[in-house]
Amino acid sequence: MATHENLLGGPEPTHLPDDPGPRDLLASGTDPSEVAARFPASSLAWAQLADDAFQAGRTVESYAYARTGYHRGLDSLRRNGWRGHGPVPWEHEPNRGFLRSLHALARAAQAIGETEEYERCSQFLKDSSPTAAQTLS
Repeated sequence: MATHENLLGGPEPTHLPDDPGPRDLLASGTDPSEVAARFPASSLAWAQLADDAFQAGRTVESYAYARTGYHRGLDSLRRNGWRGHGPVPWEHEPNRGFLRSLHALARAAQAIGETEEYERCSQFLKDSSPTAAQTLS
């Protein structure tokens, strides 16, 4: 008999609600800036903008997009019961926008020499989802 009890005594995982609109638009090839304008609360859209900017060598722009996605994600996590720590599983697809934004923020912070922020965000990603940390690196 499985009880799904949290044996570590920590908080339960946070699962953000599904919002297929931004995901479907991005998958269809819609420009991420259009998706972010239409769905400004979507961490996924901001994460895609951050990734695209970073790949194009626009590191400061990537940092700004990632920071926006990160803060939008924190807002969403808090609205959904997260209390500042605890698992945010990569396996739950709606969490991926936040986790990608967090990874992108760490990456851009490292690139611009923000060592403390890079270390903090990298640890936060590992603490939130070891799978995300491994998948995104």
